[in-house]
Amino acid sequence: MTTQPDHPNPSDRPEGQAQPEPKDAVPTCYRHPDRETYVRCQRCDRSICPDCMRVASVGHQCVECVRDGSRNIRQAEAPFGGRPVTTPFVTWTLMAINVLVYLAEVVNAQEVVNRFAMSADHVAAGQWWRLFSGAFLHAPPPSYWHILFNMWALFVIGPQLERMLGSLRFLSVYLLAALGGSVAVYLFGDYAVGASGAIYGLFGAMFVVARRLGYDARGVLWLIGINAVLTFVIPGISWQGHLGGLVVGAIVTALFAYAPERNRKAFQLGTGLAVLAACVLIVVFLSPMGV
Repeated sequence: MTTQPDHPNPSDRPEGQAQPEPKDAVPTCYRHPDRETYVRCQRCDRSICPDCMRVASVGHQCVECVRDGSRNIRQAEAPFGGRPVTTPFVTWTLMAINVLVYLAEVVNAQEVVNRFAMSADHVAAGQWWRLFSGAFLHAPPPSYWHILFNMWALFVIGPQLERMLGSLRFLSVYLLAALGGSVAVYLFGDYAVGASGAIYGLFGAMFVVARRLGYDARGVLWLIGINAVLTFVIPGISWQGHLGGLVVGAIVTALFAYAPERNRKAFQLGTGLAVLAACVLIVVFLSPMGV
């Protein structure tokens, strides 16, 4: 017959469980042994000082217990994946970049436009950066309506779309729509500047999101219809850039919005890269109509 020792080995106690303290000992924080405290964690019963306390639904918990508990909590997501957006930083950043580039045009419009405008001939000659840089230029001074309209449209619909899609997906739609507009200019046009291709891509994205969430999409259709008419009525507007951005923006958003729940992030990443690759291959293997 064996008997249990009156004082078991401390190493036999399960890991994470508070060690007993002598009755006459002053309790100290488990992380800061030099700090006296009489507060214990509600989960593990370890003594914790004010720096180690985390307010819980009942009492206080230690840092480790709060961290372990948060791992089991499902993080909130935007409707189509990604972190929820409270402040639309991507929208404000895109607006800031467009305005800063326009200020550079105010200083030296000829140099900026000649080097960075979307030009089919220059892209065919290897200046591929124009496919993106042209989307951040606008009609140079003394014309102000071009940038004012585009920035107003981005200000109105950008934050709402960014909250729906999530920041990274919203940025992907914007940039791919801008690229789609430039590819259409490359194939069927000659020269263009402006964020209009990206903005029309956001119009297409708004329609897809409204349909996917069951909202009334008639207002978006009217918006797209009116701007499409203006595209062909007002002289000097690149219909290629507008329609190319509209189509690509709608396609990319549809791929994001209708992605299967299982492996949604991988599907969205893969299809986004596929659209990017398709645009690149078109430019690499097809020549502009003017060449």
